[in-house]
Amino acid sequence: MKSVSRASVKVLLLMLALVVLSACSKTKNETKVAGSKPVDPANMDTTVAPGKDFFRYANGAWLEKNPVPAAYGSWTSFHVLDKQNDEVLHEILEAAAKNANAPRGSNLQKIGDFYATGMDSAKIEAEGITPIAADLARVAALQTPDELQKEIAWFHQHTVPAIFNFFSGDDDKNSTQVIAQIYQGGLGLPDRDYYFNQDERTQKIREDYLKHVAAMLRLAGDDSVTAAASARTVMAIEKQLAQASSTNVELRDSEKNYNKLTPEKLAALAPEVNWKNYYANLGIAAPKEINVGQPKFMQAAAKMLKTAPLTDWKIYLRWHLVSNAAPFLSSPFVNENFKFYGTTLTGAKELQPRWRRVKDVTDGLLGEALGELFVAKKFSPEAKTRAKEMVNNLIAAYRARILRLDWMDDATCQAALHKLSTFGVKIGYPDVWRDYSALEIDRASYFENLKRATLFETRRQLSKIDKPVDRNEWIMTPPTVNAYYRSTRNEIVFPAGVLQPPFFDANADDAVNYGGIGAVIGHELTHGFDDEGSKYDAEGNLKSWWSPEVRKNFEERAQMVVEQFNNFLAIDTLHVNGKLTLGENIADLGGLSIAYEGLMKALENKKVQPIDGFTPEQRFFLSWAQIWRVNYRPESMRLQVLTNVHAPGNFRVLGPLANMPEFYLAFSVSETEAMFQPEAQRAKIW
Repeated sequence: MKSVSRASVKVLLLMLALVVLSACSKTKNETKVAGSKPVDPANMDTTVAPGKDFFRYANGAWLEKNPVPAAYGSWTSFHVLDKQNDEVLHEILEAAAKNANAPRGSNLQKIGDFYATGMDSAKIEAEGITPIAADLARVAALQTPDELQKEIAWFHQHTVPAIFNFFSGDDDKNSTQVIAQIYQGGLGLPDRDYYFNQDERTQKIREDYLKHVAAMLRLAGDDSVTAAASARTVMAIEKQLAQASSTNVELRDSEKNYNKLTPEKLAALAPEVNWKNYYANLGIAAPKEINVGQPKFMQAAAKMLKTAPLTDWKIYLRWHLVSNAAPFLSSPFVNENFKFYGTTLTGAKELQPRWRRVKDVTDGLLGEALGELFVAKKFSPEAKTRAKEMVNNLIAAYRARILRLDWMDDATCQAALHKLSTFGVKIGYPDVWRDYSALEIDRASYFENLKRATLFETRRQLSKIDKPVDRNEWIMTPPTVNAYYRSTRNEIVFPAGVLQPPFFDANADDAVNYGGIGAVIGHELTHGFDDEGSKYDAEGNLKSWWSPEVRKNFEERAQMVVEQFNNFLAIDTLHVNGKLTLGENIADLGGLSIAYEGLMKALENKKVQPIDGFTPEQRFFLSWAQIWRVNYRPESMRLQVLTNVHAPGNFRVLGPLANMPEFYLAFSVSETEAMFQPEAQRAKIW
């Protein structure tokens, strides 16, 4: 569940993340929920007082029974749902691959052929490095700066991360239009700080990264001495790029990352790049306007094109080409890639089975074609109707809460109510399915299918530049176990994949559904009013619409949330970053508060008996706790804390509940218990 205030960045990187990382080992939240009850006492540890550690109280037995499987870095309650969806997708893909009668050019034929070539391990093993041999030769033959820049454009066309990112995205201050966007990039480690932090763990990761780069280049044909020297060259270039990069906290600041320039001003900012040729090599006309997310980075990166030797750039490009392709090549490349990006970074011990890796890539590149078949099997019109009803109920609850705020003046209150009334809501799947008719997929080569599908998606994205926004578009596929708020479109989106137990259960009581999908809906609504979403108006424009005094009141309350999460010790001496996770933490607190109010409304004039000894109020909080239960490997916990805008799952339970008097009342939490906070120290925003 996330906010997409910089949705355009996510759009560009979505395919790359799915294609590269999911082919190694999943690091996203996934899980299997034990037991058939919506809230199962068998998953709890009632020896722990709820006021001491509600996360352990609600989930302790489940945590003991569900250690992290070998192929994962973490094991959470998203896994069961993702796993269930995977079983449906697996059946669809296997049937499509065996279907010899699918009409040529149909989505069914393309899905079947794509999956079949990905599953042809014998052919992939026999090909070795052959699929990228011509690309490596082209990089090796580069002789001039102009040829280097042409190659960079080719890399960007094929979503190989090189130096910077270029893509299309909504104009934050003119949300009806799509414009060109440039963002920092070009790193092989997860975040800029991995190049500079001096703690023992990060230093070891840098050492392992050097070994990994060298090992991969040896597989590509370099001798040991050359590969080791090349790895040091890669690290030197990436460290320079990292030095110029913004931090992950800075990347959350929408105003800082909005710097719209004309092509002429971009050329003046980064004159070392021949932008006219770059656009031509991308296959697009010169954009009318370009948002340069991080101007200082672009300046520094452009200067490096002149100051770093061409030989060094060729090594850098060679590395990123091999690294990007590795998950789809023969076993030596796959295994070495997994060794670092899977085991070293997340702690995962073994590779996902081939069918699941190919499924992930198919979903990433042909997601709506596959999703249409998934929806037909898995998502009923009745489920869509019921989810929409709950959204409407929670919008009404949010409206009531806004009207009761004591820190917002009347004018801002009316503007907030207007924004709430204009929220777009998308549930289940797109009204208009994506057209894949121009994409050619056959049974000749998995890697060629990948290249064509990647290029198809890149061209689709770049074709949007300087055109009106298509508000029918989704940035998640229907089977995805997630949801999002998109600030430039002021919309909340819930794919079919997440509208199932444990989030949404048609057979469960209201308390369970309001504590699950209800709180998730409230979470996404609150993203429209979190520390970044609140900077966008009802039309989705980045614009100040709060009075200075109201903004000050809000920031004082938000700072309490920052400090609360800064105090959470995640592992060893590593604390949660309250500023990095602020938007999600505000959304959790707001979402829970709204959902609780919605539940109270739903229970009016009803006599509801306890279930398994738990009142509706208690089941509400237990339902919330169960969707965030998680076991982490140490490596995965560190990665989460250092790079993710979401706090670890245990703190997503403990943090918001400690601010809710309703929780204290439901479980009779006393002032002496660990989770209790005096009223003056509780954050109350929405």
